[in-house]
Amino acid sequence: MTTVINGIDELKARVGQHIGWSEWHEVTQEQIDAFAKATGDRQWIHVDPERAKQGPFGTTIAHGYLTLSLVPTLITQVMVVEGIKMSINYGANRIRFPAPVPSGAKIRLGATITDVQEIQGGVQNLIDVTIEVIGANKPSLAAQLVYRYYL
Repeated sequence: MTTVINGIDELKARVGQHIGWSEWHEVTQEQIDAFAKATGDRQWIHVDPERAKQGPFGTTIAHGYLTLSLVPTLITQVMVVEGIKMSINYGANRIRFPAPVPSGAKIRLGATITDVQEIQGGVQNLIDVTIEVIGANKPSLAAQLVYRYYL
């Protein structure tokens, strides 16, 4: 369920709070193949199911950057900030891929607002996100993202 945050004051009031979880999203081999084609990263652990059966994961896995690229879709299922003119993805302070996302796995994103800082024309928001796979012992993505909201 998407949490609607009404304006900057409410955003500031939520610093330190875990906002919630997205819906589960299945990462298919077709999605992995399309990402490989778009980026030119066609390493066998991603695109060769037969060879990957003999590899360290027993199956193909999603690219780390494919997992990261799903953040914009998944985070809008967690939170939306209203009462602003526009928002931009400003970057990331850290990104880690602690565990693989096997082809066919279901993932979800969790988000915690960690800081809101004043900038010219608006605020900069730091959000810690994790992406987890059903049944995995550790997250597949841990990142601190930087968004800017302009008034």
